[in-house]
This record gives sequence, C-alpha cells and structure tokens, in this order.
Amino acid sequence: MKLKLKIWRQRDTSSSGHLKDYPVDDISPDMSFLEMLDILNLSLVKKGETAIEFDHDCREGICGSCSLMINGDPHGPDTGTATCQLHMRRFKDGDTIVIEPWRARAFPVIKDLVTDRTAFDRIIGAGGYVSINTGNAQDANNILIGKHVLEDAMDAAQCIGCGACVAACKNASAMLFVSAKVAHLGKLPQGQPERSVRVWNMVETMDKEGFGSCSNTGACEAACPKEIKLENIAFLNRDLMKATFCDSSALKTRSGDGGA
Repeated sequence: MKLKLKIWRQRDTSSSGHLKDYPVDDISPDMSFLEMLDILNLSLVKKGETAIEFDHDCREGICGSCSLMINGDPHGPDTGTATCQLHMRRFKDGDTIVIEPWRARAFPVIKDLVTDRTAFDRIIGAGGYVSINTGNAQDANNILIGKHVLEDAMDAAQCIGCGACVAACKNASAMLFVSAKVAHLGKLPQGQPERSVRVWNMVETMDKEGFGSCSNTGACEAACPKEIKLENIAFLNRDLMKATFCDSSALKTRSGDGGA
C-alpha cells in the first residue's frame, strides 16, 4: 500500500504546530497503525530527520497510551478499538490519512502527537482510595453483591483513561472518564464510606483542570475504545446531587467548616 500521511509536528508546548506531509510505501495491510508509524520513523532516522513522537506502551489495547486523532476520529475508524489495535487493512491504497494529537486545553501538546494527560491522574488522585481495613483477603462469597450491580461496576472499571472521550467532545468534557471512576467504586460495598466525598473532589478537580461541561451528545461513548456507557454520567450526577443536598459530611470535607 502507498499512503499519504499528514502528521501534526510541534516542537514543544509553547511552539506553533503544523501538518506535514509524509508519503509511505510498501505498507502491509496486516500491519498495525503503530507499526506503520514505526516504519515511517525508521525511514526518517535513516535520512537524518527527527522521528515523530507518539505515545504507546502495551500495544494490547489496555493501557490507553496510544491516543491519536485519525482522520478526525479518536483512535481511528473502528469502534471499540484503541489505536494500537487498528490495522492498515481499514485503509485503501492511495488514501490520505490525517494524524493529530488530542485537542483539548486540559491536554497540552508536549511534542508532535504526545499530549500531557496528567490532568486525569490528578482527578483520580482527588478521588482517593477506599479506606476499608481488609486485613487478610476475604472470601468473595462473603460479600453479597447483586450480579447486575457487579457487572455494571466492572464495565465502568474497564475505562483505560486514554482521553478519547475528551477528544471527541465538542466541549472537551471529561465527564465520561470521571463518571466511570466514580461508578466503579460507587457501586461496590468497598466504595461506600467515601462515596460522597469522592464524587465532590473528583468533579471539583475536573473543573479546576479546565475540562468543558457535558452536553450529553453521546460523542464520548461512541469514541470510547472500551465502550463505557453514557449511563455512568447519570450515576455521577445523581451522586453529586445527593452529596450536595443530603450528605453533610461531604460538604464539611469540601468546605472545611461544616457548610457549603
């Protein structure tokens, strides 16, 4: 396959970026998208040019590092698929492919296709941890959890924090990501003691990081490689309302003086 790549090049956060054309030849349809970029980088290095920076790690679709905007779609044209699992057979010989980084104020470009997504880490950190003093591992059969509740919690836990939801949203909202983390623990017995404090702190941190508001268009769910459901946002909103009006301990923790 012969392809024409238009790839975003940017020296650093403070520099202006631009799309640069790169023709590539002899691309096998069995290659993954990242392998194709590896081939391109090898050719650039041989010419003495600077390789294109892009994030990747496990290449198994479970770490969320391989976050690229491909022809305007987060992670490319396949649904429920991370960039590292996208194969070149999804493209045709002679195609032009535009490759860009995530576009969001909260995800500043570090270099080329690499963005700073540590805002997600700070949101998770604000959520804290469960405070159950477990001691030895408890027999799973002793913790009674409804099957549908457990399945919903584990579905939410599949979020890999790649940021595709932010990239797909016209407001650059992180609500799908935050709601997945809130729902994961909020639906399990172990997550109940800090449930109200957790949702308050995570939403507050999300707002401080500069993410936009949610307008429920559903673009986030459509772009998510793990197909996290929009229903989690409704769960987050309910928990946030409950923490606001019903849980005085959450307000005390947030305000430091026992009131909002």
